[in-house]
Amino acid sequence: MLKTEFKNNILTAYIDGEIDHDTAAKIRSRIDGAAQSLKPGLLCLDFSGVSFMDSSGIGLVMGRYRQMKMLGGALRVINIPESMYKIFAMSGIESLGVLR
Repeated sequence: MLKTEFKNNILTAYIDGEIDHDTAAKIRSRIDGAAQSLKPGLLCLDFSGVSFMDSSGIGLVMGRYRQMKMLGGALRVINIPESMYKIFAMSGIESLGVLR
């Protein structure tokens, strides 16, 4: 479901599988814990392994964006499957400049 890697002040969270209400809460908890203890300058959410996402995925990204702002860091969402990119764009997240 989630693997994290911390290197060069970058915390990368590799998300795998589906993101729905239940899984989003677990993912959020693990990422928040790692970010609080490591205080990375950049948090990358890697969506390459995500096969399905509902609106909980948007909430997951928005919450991590706010968290990283409070920690003085930045957020990037990377490797978004083409089928999900539209969801991000329509949500307004694209305007935050976090999508790569």
